[in-house]
Amino acid sequence: MKRLYLPFFLVGSILFSLPGKVFAACQNGEEIETAIGKICTSADAADGFFASIIKIAVGLGGGLALILMLYGVFIVTTSAGIPDKLKEGSEIITSAIAGLIFVLLSVFLLNLIGINILGLPGLT
Repeated sequence: MKRLYLPFFLVGSILFSLPGKVFAACQNGEEIETAIGKICTSADAADGFFASIIKIAVGLGGGLALILMLYGVFIVTTSAGIPDKLKEGSEIITSAIAGLIFVLLSVFLLNLIGINILGLPGLT
């Protein structure tokens, strides 16, 4: 993990350059203004606080995985056949795919357990 500052810089710059409103406005008016837009704070709304946090986490996780995969592909294509560089690039790609699978499975499990089994408010 020599120079992984570039993907984090790219994700941060994309996140902070988003237009003002990321999330839909709350129906009952219980919302707070954050750096990335307005987030609804009511627990019973469909666009509640936890749903907003999940949307942010999935978006950042997917974006970071994409950037890391592109970085790994760049390392592999510019390795010129050097085995250490090929191994480093393939490890980055494999780790990014494993992280993306982890994010998707965590959302699936949260949906299965939190919404379908327990019926928790604010997650729908």
